[in-house]
Amino acid sequence: MASSRVRSFMQLHKLIGSLNNSCSIRSFSSSHIPSQFERIGFVGLGNMGSQMANNLIKKGYDVTVHDVNKNTMKIFSDKGTVTKESPFEVAESSDVVITMLPSSANVLDVYTGPSGFLCGGNILRPWLFIDSSTIDPQTSRKVSATLSNCFLKEKRGGLEIPSMLDAPVSGGVFAAESATLTFMVGGSEEVFTAAKSLFLSMGKNTIYCGGAGNGSAAKICNNLAMAVSMLGVSEAFSLGQRLGIAASTLTKIFNSSSARCWSSDTYNPVPGVMAGVPASRNYDGGFASKLMAKDLNLAMTSANEVGLRCPLTSQAEKIFMELCDDGHETKDFSCVFQQYYHGSEEL
Repeated sequence: MASSRVRSFMQLHKLIGSLNNSCSIRSFSSSHIPSQFERIGFVGLGNMGSQMANNLIKKGYDVTVHDVNKNTMKIFSDKGTVTKESPFEVAESSDVVITMLPSSANVLDVYTGPSGFLCGGNILRPWLFIDSSTIDPQTSRKVSATLSNCFLKEKRGGLEIPSMLDAPVSGGVFAAESATLTFMVGGSEEVFTAAKSLFLSMGKNTIYCGGAGNGSAAKICNNLAMAVSMLGVSEAFSLGQRLGIAASTLTKIFNSSSARCWSSDTYNPVPGVMAGVPASRNYDGGFASKLMAKDLNLAMTSANEVGLRCPLTSQAEKIFMELCDDGHETKDFSCVFQQYYHGSEEL
C-alpha cells in the first residue's frame, strides 16, 4: 500500500503538468477542458449546489447530478442534464465528483452509506472527490483517510489511488449563482493545484489551507466570526434606533469608521437600508438561521475537542438556536436583528 501511494504521489506531478499545458487556469472554453475533468458528478443540489452545478454546465463540463429531492432532479433533467438515482451511480460515470451537502451525517451517508460512492467496494472510477459541504474537520479527515485505502478502476495520469479535497465555500447563494465563490481547500497541495481550474469555474478565489480537514476548519472559523459580527452589528443598530439614530445614518458612520465590516457594508441586517440583501426581502433566501446554528455547533464541538474556551461562540450558538426554536429556522441569519433584538422597522 505504501509503495502504491509513493507511485501515485510521483505521478501527480505528471498530471499537474498535463493539466497546466492543456488549459489556462483562469479561463478556458469547453473544447479545452482536460480529459481528467470532462465528466463531473455533482451530488447535493440545494440553494448552493444547484448554482454551482449550473455554472459547470455553462462552462461546458459534462455534468451528471443526484439529489434526494426528485423535483430538483426533474428541473435538471428537463434542461438536458443527466440525472442518477444514487451517489454510487454518479460516481460510476464520473472522473471527478463534487458534493455539497447539509451535514456531516449526509456526507458520511453519500460516501459510505448503502447507495454511497463506496457501496460497491474500494475500486473506484473517480480520481478526485471534492466535498464543498460545511462539516466538522474530523469527518473530512475520516472520509479522506477512507478514500486513501481505495484504488482507481483505471489509472488517471498514472495515479492509482483516488484523492480528496475538502473545499467549503464562502459567499452565499448570490456568489454561487454569479460564480464568485471563495473556496477554502484542504488536502494535498499538489491535488489542489491540479484542480484549481475546476474551482475557478465556480468561483473567483481559491485559498489553500493545508492538509486534509483544514478547509473545513477554515470554514467553521469564518462562519463563527461572521455570526458574532452580525450579532454585534445588529445589537448596535438596535441600540442606536432606540436612542433615536436612524439605521441609515448609523450605516454611513459604521462604513466610514472602525465598525465597518461585512455585516454592515455588504449584508446589512436592517430592512430597507441596503437593496438586494435578505433584510430587504423579509429575510427570505440567503443563509438560513438553522445552518448558522449548525455551523456554530460545529465550532463549539471543535473548540471543546481542543480545550479552547469560546464564550462568544457559545452565546451566539444559543441565540441562533433560539431563533430556530421560535420558528425562524428558514429565514436568513440576519433576521437576528429583527427577531432577537426586536429592532424598530422605522429607518
